[in-house]
Amino acid sequence: EVQLVESGGGLVQAGGSLRLSCAASGFTFDDYAIGWFRQAPGKEREGISCINLKDSSRYYADSAKGRFTISTDNAKNTVHVTVHLQVNSLKPEDTAAYYCALGTTCAIEDGDYRTYDYWGQGTQVTVSS
Repeated sequence: EVQLVESGGGLVQAGGSLRLSCAASGFTFDDYAIGWFRQAPGKEREGISCINLKDSSRYYADSAKGRFTISTDNAKNTVHVTVHLQVNSLKPEDTAAYYCALGTTCAIEDGDYRTYDYWGQGTQVTVSS
């Protein structure tokens, strides 16, 4: 059974940092990618970054470059993997629910969230000004 569990969200002041984590298990890692998305109230789900688990190649949305960093540990552990999203210099407009998702293709353009097969429950990030 595929499981994705996010953690690390919270309330932080503008300028602060958070490290979000996505604990994933239940699938063959070489065949998949994990993406990070966020969704603010009244807005469409937005792609931030994704990583191919086979070769660790990673991609960022233009809006995420410079402040967001995706990484993975458990590189040789095929039982479970954790994908992190480091977010620095947080802004109030970063306030959203953050989700990780499992798909066969690393894709984060508008609407690409529809291509992902499995989703975590989300973790809330709230940035105060």
